[in-house]
Amino acid sequence: MSFLGNILWIIFGGGLFLFLEYVFGGILLCLTIIGIPFGIQLIKLSYLGLVPFGKEIRSTQSSAGCLSTIFNVIWILTGGIVLTITHLIFAFLCTITIIGIPFAIQHLKLAAFSLAPFGREID
Repeated sequence: MSFLGNILWIIFGGGLFLFLEYVFGGILLCLTIIGIPFGIQLIKLSYLGLVPFGKEIRSTQSSAGCLSTIFNVIWILTGGIVLTITHLIFAFLCTITIIGIPFAIQHLKLAAFSLAPFGREID
């Protein structure tokens, strides 16, 4: 079922557009030394944006300590809140029809990951 959901997401849910947008932004951020950690998170977000059905987000106990918290604060202040609001708006628009509710759930998953991606992994 997740395979069919991912195919429909790529075609109708904008998955390919999200993937290309996040990969392009991630590569641009990786070109700078300071932006490499943020670029890696955008590339992880692009993978989730391409095939979100059947994927889970889990918190990790990393050895980075408070570094992931600091990076999440920087992420939120520099663009994470815009990404989250965008996914929340699309989730709301998808809930207008009953058929779009599974897509809305995936946008909510993307919104949660795009708000604070550091210290989280995609399974």
